[in-house]
Amino acid sequence: MYIYIFDSSLEGLLCAVFEWFERKPGKVSLQTAATYQPDAFTPSLHIYNDDKKADRVWKALQSRLSKEWTRRFYCAYLSELTEAYTALFEFSCYLFSSAEGVEKNYGNTHVLTLSQIARKVEREKHRMEAFIRFQHTADGIFYCGIDPDFNVIPLIMNHFKNRYADQQWIIYDIKRNYGLFYDLEKVEEIKIDFGTARTAVAVSKHVLSADEELYALLWKDYFRSANIPARKNTRLHVQHVPKRYWKYLTEKQL
Repeated sequence: MYIYIFDSSLEGLLCAVFEWFERKPGKVSLQTAATYQPDAFTPSLHIYNDDKKADRVWKALQSRLSKEWTRRFYCAYLSELTEAYTALFEFSCYLFSSAEGVEKNYGNTHVLTLSQIARKVEREKHRMEAFIRFQHTADGIFYCGIDPDFNVIPLIMNHFKNRYADQQWIIYDIKRNYGLFYDLEKVEEIKIDFGTARTAVAVSKHVLSADEELYALLWKDYFRSANIPARKNTRLHVQHVPKRYWKYLTEKQL
């Protein structure tokens, strides 16, 4: 057994795959630097990021996998789960050591795990696209803070860029402390220092536009008037709109 320690970046993961094929150490346990616990009886190797090595592995993956499977690979990485990192590493080693088409072998534990995790990330991505609600700030920018289970910011970028092409907006992942800003021409990654006022779903009322509170009130009134109490089915409603997403919905805020 050998322990590979990497920095949890995609580049680091790909470099770990490169090192495995170059060194052929046998069975490897992949661990992030943040969770690694030194073991006096198990040899370890710190993986140092190298653009050339990472690019070589990524291009090899793209040549072996369909676009669908390449996206699954990336989605699984965005889950940030320890088991996902292990599955991605083992899947890559399995893929490059076998004949073409092995990614369809769901009897392999790592293929199945990767696919299941990617599906969860895609589900979170779709829910963010459906449940995000913007607030209009006094400087004309539409803002929304989110804290998704997985790092889906890279996956939702094109959806909001295309849907809200005529508005300046910011979608900020509070949990991971980075977000996207669209300036009517391009989308760029940003970081915001919230200080002690950091919140997951809203900005302070004093930075909102004068009409934002009115718009929220009108939407709540519409929602209440369109609701039919006699047909209320809370169980079905929660299945379609889980409670952890209610904090994003204007109609759920009393």
